[in-house]
Amino acid sequence: MGVKGALGSADPADPFDIESAAVVITDADRLIVSWSPGAERLTGYPAREVVGHPVASVVAGGNLAAAVSGLRRTDRGWTGVLTARHRAGHTVDLSIRVCPLFGGDGHHGWLVVACDLQDRLEYEFFDAVARGLLVRSPLGIAVLDTDLHWKWANRALTEMEGDRPADADAPASAGDAGEPTFLGNRHARRALVTGQPQVTLDHAPPRHDMARRTRERSFRLRSFFPVRDAQGETLGICLVALHATGQDTARDRLTLLNEASEHIGTTLDLDRTVQELAEVVVPRIADFVAIDLLDEVRLGDGRTGAERSGASGRGDATLHRATHLSLQEDHPEVVVEVGAVTHYPTRSPQRRCLATGKPIREIVHAATPWLVDDPQRWTKLLRLGVHTHLVVPLRARGITMGVVTLLRWKNPEPFDEDDLLLVEELVARAAVCVDNARRFARQHQAALTLQTSLLPPGLPRHNAVEVAHRYLPADPEAGVGGDWFDVIPLSGARVALVVGDVVGHGLHAAASMGRLRAAVQTLADLDLPPDELLTHVDDLVMRLADEAEAAAQGPVVVGATCVYAVYDPVARTMVVARAGHPSPAIAHLREPVEFPDIPAGPPLGLGGLPFESAEIALEEGSVIALYTDGLIEASDRDVDVGMERLCFTLAHPDRPLEELCDIMVRTLLPERPRDDVAFLIARTHALSPDRVVSWDVPADPSAVHVARNNAVRQLARWGLDDIAFTTELIVSELVTNAIKHAYGPIRLRLIHERALICEVSDASHTSPHLRGARTTDEGGRGLFLVAQVAQRWGTRHTSEGKTIWTEQQLPDGT
Repeated sequence: MGVKGALGSADPADPFDIESAAVVITDADRLIVSWSPGAERLTGYPAREVVGHPVASVVAGGNLAAAVSGLRRTDRGWTGVLTARHRAGHTVDLSIRVCPLFGGDGHHGWLVVACDLQDRLEYEFFDAVARGLLVRSPLGIAVLDTDLHWKWANRALTEMEGDRPADADAPASAGDAGEPTFLGNRHARRALVTGQPQVTLDHAPPRHDMARRTRERSFRLRSFFPVRDAQGETLGICLVALHATGQDTARDRLTLLNEASEHIGTTLDLDRTVQELAEVVVPRIADFVAIDLLDEVRLGDGRTGAERSGASGRGDATLHRATHLSLQEDHPEVVVEVGAVTHYPTRSPQRRCLATGKPIREIVHAATPWLVDDPQRWTKLLRLGVHTHLVVPLRARGITMGVVTLLRWKNPEPFDEDDLLLVEELVARAAVCVDNARRFARQHQAALTLQTSLLPPGLPRHNAVEVAHRYLPADPEAGVGGDWFDVIPLSGARVALVVGDVVGHGLHAAASMGRLRAAVQTLADLDLPPDELLTHVDDLVMRLADEAEAAAQGPVVVGATCVYAVYDPVARTMVVARAGHPSPAIAHLREPVEFPDIPAGPPLGLGGLPFESAEIALEEGSVIALYTDGLIEASDRDVDVGMERLCFTLAHPDRPLEELCDIMVRTLLPERPRDDVAFLIARTHALSPDRVVSWDVPADPSAVHVARNNAVRQLARWGLDDIAFTTELIVSELVTNAIKHAYGPIRLRLIHERALICEVSDASHTSPHLRGARTTDEGGRGLFLVAQVAQRWGTRHTSEGKTIWTEQQLPDGT
């Protein structure tokens, strides 16, 4: 078979495959009983022309006995080559397999499977090549499943990796399959996810040849690519590895840089980043490395690059030891411990490097000038036999952030120019990662400051409810998320309870949360019903998203949910609306904990969909729990389980609220929640009936006098005679306006709470406006007077009309 033929069948299918091979069944008399389409393709005879005829009729020469005499006997039948006569007149060489078929009567027929002889020879050649490549090749080859567990490995890879059994040429059983220990898991996973081949190059630590003063390097090239079945489904990953040894210095340095790019900067943690740089340098380049950072970098100084560049250019800047690493576990070279201030002499390479921003390489000996000024270092370095000292500035984006010091004594070769260039490249790459970590720390601090300023520093005290809360970020170190809560005093002794959740984490989520919280507070001051308030917040979220899209900055709010509840201690009811948020939990004193059926509105930002409210009657002492979904989804992502656990924690609502909060955290949250969690719990209080009084007011001007007298008498009963005059003025003006400008029914209500609340309700939806009356006007001064004598005033709209309310500060001692 020529090269062209071999190349033309690079991946041949098994010609004996039942879907393509010729299949013939004969009875005991050698008469053809069945004839497959594959048989027709090979011989040209259709089934109607051969079924019922002797099988010898399609054998070249017509002599069946002679044709089968050359077949080879096997354990289950015969195999070999047979020449058939094609319907067109020429002969066809077939590779055949024959086995007997037995019936119930003891007689048997024959099953014959045949294929083109040339196809069979090509497939056997391909199979031999593949088997030789996999089993006997010097290339290390292995197959891993989709979980990256070993399934099969040839002997070359076994010897190369050294962590597989000696018989690794055989497929691994389920019992001894395990996680691969070779370097390159990241590339294997990337090949599995992307479906694209991945190549990696790494090497073992250098082996020093003292006779030739060279370092022999061991390289390992690995390739990972997915293995797929005939339907294109990924079965696993194939690993091909090549091991080589040599003294290719350029390749060695390139490999080290490649590994450094993967190893350094895996996190945005400053301490971890400098430690990763040290792990790359020791032992491949140096026997010891110390990394010292400027004080302002370590503390996350927020000065500009220009300011820091000027400060860092001083050779006397304060340095702190960030990390060090040695070939020896006891670190005999160390003079300064990690975290301590590092004192270098003025003439030391470190101070000169900071002052000039240039690397310094020098030979160390007993008469080294700067060591004379540092006896402690002089003793340690000379006792160890340190012969070369290399100091490189840690510098990125025009900012010098510290110095990196490398020493050699076990490696007999001094640092040369190539070593200096390599270290400069490594340190430059690490410096960018260090600067990124520094910038992240500064941004993180800004985010924490922002969120601290956005969340309520302390919830207001209110007679209607007693509250407690918790905010637990998913990352305690980050501490920044989009969850928020609030308690907002409303008119009429009512209070609003709010919990919201902005999707995402970090500065963006915290800023979005602050904007939404401010919007909710503003709309709450307008005394909007919960469903109407969420409609306005929904419009705001859509407008913010449109503004961000127009500015090409991405969405300001990716998604947000909110629940808004208003509790009335007079009516002892709570009105709730929610926007894509979990329903509140209510713990009654004498009934099981319930999750009331609140209409589930859409998340904020979708627009066009309505929000609905539900009113719930509450007895005094009930506990209301509002929370984000992270609370009930934290344990195992099963919401039903989370809701059951929440019911368990609220089963005793008479416990102190802070204790309930602690129980909720312990019961529902793992040590490290996957999502931010915020919850607010409130115990309801009812306003005593003797603190509320109301009167119906006829739509008659003479009723104003009666309303004033009723109010004054009630204040006397409450012991509030000191504010009777201002209350009489307020009642007179508000009732007069209702009779003159609105229509009935008109109602006057006084509430004795933290303040004296006066409310006048009517059936009109038109709100009064505060204005300044001209000197010639006969009226228009009433509401202005009310605003002057009242501490606060406003309008609250209801489905029946509106309510004008005022609040007056109570006299001392009441």
